[in-house]
Amino acid sequence: MNTLVEIEEARAQRVTVSEDSLSVDLVDGRTIIAPLAWYPRLWYGTPQERTNLEIIADGAIIHWHDLDEDLSVSGLLAGRHSGETQQSLSKWLAERSKR
Repeated sequence: MNTLVEIEEARAQRVTVSEDSLSVDLVDGRTIIAPLAWYPRLWYGTPQERTNLEIIADGAIIHWHDLDEDLSVSGLLAGRHSGETQQSLSKWLAERSKR
């Protein structure tokens, strides 16, 4: 006997960024918490930049416009760290310091 199980994509409902962690409440009641150190742009962002976020794509993506950062909920669930290279991060930090 085969049973068809439909798996829904995890979707974000609420996002909180503290000094050291990223917390994402999902619509199904679970909460994902990840160290902020995994996401350098969030780590270096100001508290105001960290709170200026948007949940897009029906909850599948979290976007920080001020930090030019996008994280997928599926990536968070999989435990994926930022894929940004050190060279890219250094360039971004240099541009920020000019502001």
